[in-house]
Amino acid sequence: MLEVERLAAGLREETGRIADIVGGADPDLRVPTCPEWTVRDLVEHIGNAHRWTADLVERRLTEPPALDLVPAPSPAAEDWPGWLREGAALVLDAARRTGTETTVWTFAGPRPASFWIRRMLHDTLVHRADAAIALGVEVDYAPDLAADALTEGLELLCLPLAARARPAIAELRGTGERLLLSPADLDEPGWLITRAPEGVTWERGDGPADVTLTGPVTDLVLVFTRRLPPDRARTEITGDTALLDHWLARTAF
Repeated sequence: MLEVERLAAGLREETGRIADIVGGADPDLRVPTCPEWTVRDLVEHIGNAHRWTADLVERRLTEPPALDLVPAPSPAAEDWPGWLREGAALVLDAARRTGTETTVWTFAGPRPASFWIRRMLHDTLVHRADAAIALGVEVDYAPDLAADALTEGLELLCLPLAARARPAIAELRGTGERLLLSPADLDEPGWLITRAPEGVTWERGDGPADVTLTGPVTDLVLVFTRRLPPDRARTEITGDTALLDHWLARTAF
């Protein structure tokens, strides 16, 4: 995991970049990668996720917060950039006052408050792709943030609660099949995923795999999060394509 200071800077960066994309956009424009959402829905999701998180951290909650919180409606489209940046600042200010090592509630069990900085960073990072695709803007992530997004995504997917929450994830159990996400633009190992009978495991490494997806780390994130299909990304598949298809179909959200 990245240092907390980098996670915090990344949250500011990613929020600022999505704010720049959506400022003044048509609120009713559909978001192709979240087909039930408009751009307004996307903005409200991000801004309210930040505010919900800031409240949780500020109050040092150790039990799940109420689920019936009334979301804050977003302002007019031209004011979205400031509203989004404010939400990220609220998360970081709350974590600073609480202490990033203070234990709080998370859906993965008690964790340091820094968990939520990382979670909001990568939620925002992925949704920046949604905004960019909807508005015809190119996506290019900072390599270290993109790499950590893949790591966090696999960490969450391998939690026992993941298969309980999403039954399709249980279908990823296998007999040792391996998938490799190989970054073409990083001088570091890839992400080697093993489909074991008891569930999915992963490690950083470049060992032999049944299927390998190679490309810039930005594009690995976009494919891994189903924001782009492999044939539209700057990626190359070698090996069992059906194995990759099976993985992507069962990790969609």
